[in-house]
Amino acid sequence: MDPNLLHWRDQGRSFFRRLQTWINLLDPTLLLSSDPEIQKAHTLIGSSKPQDKKDESALTLSLSSVHADSGAALPLVFRPPAFLPIAAPLVVASLLPQSSVKPALFWQFLLQSYCAGFNHANRNSSTEQDKKASLKQLLLIAGTASYTSCAGALPQIFINRLGIRSPAVQTFFRSLFPIPLSAALAFFSVFTIRSEESETGIQVFDRNGNPVGISKAAAEKAVRETALSRAALFGTTAAVPNLLVLLLKRTRLFQRNSLLAAPFRHISVALVLGLMVPVSFSLFPQLGTIKREMLEEELQDRAAGGRLFYHRGL
Repeated sequence: MDPNLLHWRDQGRSFFRRLQTWINLLDPTLLLSSDPEIQKAHTLIGSSKPQDKKDESALTLSLSSVHADSGAALPLVFRPPAFLPIAAPLVVASLLPQSSVKPALFWQFLLQSYCAGFNHANRNSSTEQDKKASLKQLLLIAGTASYTSCAGALPQIFINRLGIRSPAVQTFFRSLFPIPLSAALAFFSVFTIRSEESETGIQVFDRNGNPVGISKAAAEKAVRETALSRAALFGTTAAVPNLLVLLLKRTRLFQRNSLLAAPFRHISVALVLGLMVPVSFSLFPQLGTIKREMLEEELQDRAAGGRLFYHRGL
């Protein structure tokens, strides 16, 4: 088992412990480290004995930058510390009320393309070692990004194509409809991009970290958990600012100063996203567990202690 997964096994069982860890791992300054430094850190924590105190900076760098299946450094823009700096302006722009369909499609395409790439780079790749991305995977990524981009622009498409002029209906499409839509598209993106895991299965481990086989049931659980965490991230990010703006527009201050709504929306979207990223990453353990009765028959006898472990991905 990879040293990163060993750390999550020993230290990542509690939600609050995972949250504390992810807050440290999302430090953007970690992106300044070079690939040789990252590999050195990964090797260092892998060679540390259990009784030794591991180098905290090396551990943080390894957890934030190394893929736990391949042991290789993640692409720079798809590392967890890069998610918030890159996604924040895209999320803010995609949730803004647009004047036409083209800018809505543009910002949605940028956001959904980045999310698709992030989901693919941080998937479980335990059954894909030394394999290059297949044509099927590339088409799946491109198709998912295109479909979610068009679906994400549906509120503006409805307003423009249907010629909606009613303020109440416009409010519904601009402020309320994007909430379930954002959550659904985030869930769909993860579920689709990582569908190959459910088809082929992922590596499962016993409590000592030894690989015991490939499980499709564990893959389905890993993909479902990650999709739910991403839906919580984007659904909450869309819900809180939009609902706050709707409430504040009824106050005397915002009625007298209507221009305050736009900067308040921008700031609140970025703030909620920043708070929700570590929370969503912490909702489920990185090293998940699956009970014996949920496993395939050929793996149930190998589930010592009644469960096996799997790498959930991100």
